[in-house]
Amino acid sequence: MIRQFLRKVFNRKTAASASIAKLSIIPHKRHGIRRNQINPCALKITANLQQAGFSAYIVGGAARDLLLGLTPKDFDVATNATPEQVHQIFRRSRIIGRRFRLVHVMCGAETVEVSTFRGHSPADDDNHASIKLTDQHGRLLRDNVFGSQEEDAVRRDFTINALFYDPAKEEILDYLNGYEDIKAKKLRIIGDPAQRYREDPIRLLRAVRLASKLDMQIEAETAKPIGDLAPLLQNVPPSRLFDEMLKLLLSGHALSCVVDLRTRGLHHGLLPMLDVILEQPLGERFITIALRNTDERIRQNKPVSPGFLFAILLWHEVLSSWNALQTSGEKPLPALFKAMDEILSIQHKKLAIPRRFDAVIQEIWSMQPRFQARTGRKPFRLIAHPRFRAAYDFMLLRCESGELDEELGEWWKTFLSADNEKREKMLLKETSPKKGKRRRSRKKPSPGLALEPENSSTDENR
Repeated sequence: MIRQFLRKVFNRKTAASASIAKLSIIPHKRHGIRRNQINPCALKITANLQQAGFSAYIVGGAARDLLLGLTPKDFDVATNATPEQVHQIFRRSRIIGRRFRLVHVMCGAETVEVSTFRGHSPADDDNHASIKLTDQHGRLLRDNVFGSQEEDAVRRDFTINALFYDPAKEEILDYLNGYEDIKAKKLRIIGDPAQRYREDPIRLLRAVRLASKLDMQIEAETAKPIGDLAPLLQNVPPSRLFDEMLKLLLSGHALSCVVDLRTRGLHHGLLPMLDVILEQPLGERFITIALRNTDERIRQNKPVSPGFLFAILLWHEVLSSWNALQTSGEKPLPALFKAMDEILSIQHKKLAIPRRFDAVIQEIWSMQPRFQARTGRKPFRLIAHPRFRAAYDFMLLRCESGELDEELGEWWKTFLSADNEKREKMLLKETSPKKGKRRRSRKKPSPGLALEPENSSTDENR
């Protein structure tokens, strides 16, 4: 028993030591990042922590993106101060989290996330073997373990996310050759790939998303277990799965991510949202065009509403149900609303879509039949709807995919760019004939309903 115990201890230490490369300190003249590229709030936080006697670094995606010449979305800070110590230093802060406690520090309207260096799990220690930190599949359930900076580097997911940038010295600390992996455009997981994916199956999706987003190649050993371990995603809470899929779809590289996920077999019941995207032949062209357009909008820094995206992903299920209900004798509009309720009810259980998106999704869908009505005052009432732009963009996607006649989309483009006089002439042509003559509307357009051409391109509701 004693020999077995010693063998376990030394084997663990050897594995831990082997996973930590020799520390490399990369000076500014080599990496090129200046402190003035750091968010002022994050810069202030690192300076205050260092002045208080603690270590503090810019970590994760911020250091990585700056090296790649990208603009970081967030500037996270890592420190050896405990959450309580960080909270004492910064008056406008709050401690959050259960699985791993963090501190959110506020600077005006900005919020910066500050984490304490993570250590090895006490489950690795025989004295704590009774502590339940993982489920039967190896997924971490609790992670409130603090440690050294070296341990924190090893606990991160990919080498490119394990860099520490010190704004005071303008140096990068690299324990795992992440700097070289960034230069080589290689995505490598830290440690044993199978074990790390089991600890958090979301890393399977993150690997695909980061590789597409950063234009990197997934390293062979990192990629090898992805297909075999894909069933682990069924053990992830639906809310976490939803959040990661939303990040993927709003990454600006959704189309390439979806293609890669399909290639690696991460669908067929494993990712319900991916099944919705891929398993509808009639809607494949529609969704492909929509994802391509969404990627382009994000790259141009235009807003994309998650509600609009879900309306796209679920539309052909609604369309199929709508057509079936009409075939069975239901009238068009009641059939549409019934189909909408049915599909949303099903997908709430499968995709964990927050109900706050329901109103946007339903409005976009319910407005689609109204684009066919091009007579009287109906077009004016339609363009006055607060959600018109989103519904209009949705209708154009349907035309582009071949679901609707392209003439409909062209008519609406012309109508929106025309003045009121030309709009009246267009509506007159669309008015149904009566007794050999065309019926003309007696009402004049209401100034409040007329949409000026420059307003028709607003992206607020998209």
